[in-house]
Amino acid sequence: MSKNLELGLDTFGDITEDGNGKLKHEAKVLRDLVEEGVLADQVGVDFLGLGEHHRKDFAISSPEILMTYIAAKTERLKLGTSVTVLSSDDPIRVFQRFSTLDALSGGRAEITLGRGSFTESFPLFGHDLNQYEVLFEQKLDLLTTLWADEVVSWSGDIRPPLKRQSVFPRFEDKGPTIWVGVGGSPDSVIRAVTYNLQMMLAIIGGDPERFKPYVDLYHRACDQMEHPVKPLGVHSPGHVAETDEAAVEQLWPHYKAFHDRLGRERGWSPMGKDAFLSEVRNGSVYAGSPETVAKRIAKTMKTLGLSRFDLKYATGPMPHAQLMKSIELYGRKVIPLVRDMMS
Repeated sequence: MSKNLELGLDTFGDITEDGNGKLKHEAKVLRDLVEEGVLADQVGVDFLGLGEHHRKDFAISSPEILMTYIAAKTERLKLGTSVTVLSSDDPIRVFQRFSTLDALSGGRAEITLGRGSFTESFPLFGHDLNQYEVLFEQKLDLLTTLWADEVVSWSGDIRPPLKRQSVFPRFEDKGPTIWVGVGGSPDSVIRAVTYNLQMMLAIIGGDPERFKPYVDLYHRACDQMEHPVKPLGVHSPGHVAETDEAAVEQLWPHYKAFHDRLGRERGWSPMGKDAFLSEVRNGSVYAGSPETVAKRIAKTMKTLGLSRFDLKYATGPMPHAQLMKSIELYGRKVIPLVRDMMS
């Protein structure tokens, strides 16, 4: 089983602090992200996911450009999005960007599609939030049609119809793996199965085992629709340091800063340290020494029957140097330990 496991990393390109505690310019953060991707490749990480956002907290708004630059400096690392906000994008341009990335990276591209937990992209690109559901549904239908057919005829409510159109460049082989990001909606699970796509569970809080019903639903839906069961993945936050104590103390102020900043927008209460420690010990924050993080990842993978686990290694303004150390420990120590535990 361990041969089929993939252990990856995710980041949204959080704006980080410099050595003086001052927030860096987005340009510097992007250059740091390239260094992080190169290191991930060197230490044996299987995948790096870059999330798309359009707000001042994050530096990545054009993940495919960044992925192409990282691809040119790496050899084996798979590169993808976590996520592509398809609802506010153009499926044809998404197809073209990923077919280009797949060609230039030698077939290492992946894509995770989602509706996005932030909505800044809707007014930015002229979309109506009242069409939140229909935009994603129809754009997903169009994109998967483009993936499957070289000559496409398609019609819907969101754009003029396509009549025997071809989109280029085409993929050399089957093209990038497509995941559908699922945050806890049964409808999203059914959608992934309906389109015969892989499912990535975004588990950012609480006991991971509470997502077992979604995995069971996925398997039942595959059986009923007579679709093959595809690899399942989980994306969760965390941080690796030499000891449990160091990991917690390094992550805590940055995790709280991120949570409380977002909470002010969404009406959440400020995070207390006891709540944070509860997530670290029993929830979905994988923070600790390599041994501790590996044990918790292996437990989640066994419980949910996963083939992929992606650690969201950047949360809040944590300095680049700490992120680099976390990546090194994850690749050199956590990944081999998880493989041993899963064998």
